[in-house]
Amino acid sequence: MSARRSARSAALLPTGQRTSFQAPTRAALAEATRQSRARPSSSSPLRGRGMRNFARVGVFIVAAGMASVTALPAYAMMPTGTNPVATTVNAGQTFVDTSVPATQTLDVDAEAQVSALSATRDSYNSTDASVLQAQRDAEAAAAQAAADAVTAAARAVETAATPSSGPKTFAPPQGGYSGEAVVAYAEQFVGVVPYGWGADPNDSFGCDGLTQYVYGQFGIALPRGVDHQAALATQITQDEAVAGDLVVWPGEHIGIYDGAGGVVHSPDFGRYVEHAHSLWGSPVFYRL
Repeated sequence: MSARRSARSAALLPTGQRTSFQAPTRAALAEATRQSRARPSSSSPLRGRGMRNFARVGVFIVAAGMASVTALPAYAMMPTGTNPVATTVNAGQTFVDTSVPATQTLDVDAEAQVSALSATRDSYNSTDASVLQAQRDAEAAAAQAAADAVTAAARAVETAATPSSGPKTFAPPQGGYSGEAVVAYAEQFVGVVPYGWGADPNDSFGCDGLTQYVYGQFGIALPRGVDHQAALATQITQDEAVAGDLVVWPGEHIGIYDGAGGVVHSPDFGRYVEHAHSLWGSPVFYRL
């Protein structure tokens, strides 16, 4: 095959320039391949250096763009004369209107503004401290007045219930002896004469002291002592009893029957003569 290629190549050459051709051997081809691999490429260093320079230029451009974008808002806030962007853009011609002052002054009367303000919330105006104090004083005065009224009322009740000192004047019995007259005369001591060991309205009345004094004003003399007084009278039933009869709790208490289920009596220490409108326990009735 190689002999044919050599012969054909020789035929193509001009006459007088024909030469012989010998195909390279396998060993020569292997050596040439080894040497080509071992020789560094002359174009690879230049190509790597160019790529690095191109990358550096790109990084510089990106950094410059970011810096300008970041700085523009700050430059825009600077007044005329100090803004480097405004004074250098468009060949030194500025876009800032220099006819407008860089600064403005606003005069405000702070005291007038504060006095004109009124803090409100939910349609309720704020209340001044003096108004609140006046309200508190009014409430305290009203409370004191109420307390004084209660105290005065209590004193009035106490004064009415407490007998006055000194001799007392009582009306004498009206007309002759009768049960109604006895009850009427005894009722003037109700709430006036206190309970005690006495038998005198200017001192005190025990239960038997009241009956002794009242009946004595009608000419009926009675001794002291519940049972001693009952012994001088005649026992009757409750249905027979009328006003002016005696109501007796044997060995304990005695009073004047009012004819309507009640009794006028002097009850106990710390109390005054009273008219009780009901009876208690199991009383016994006597008539003088």
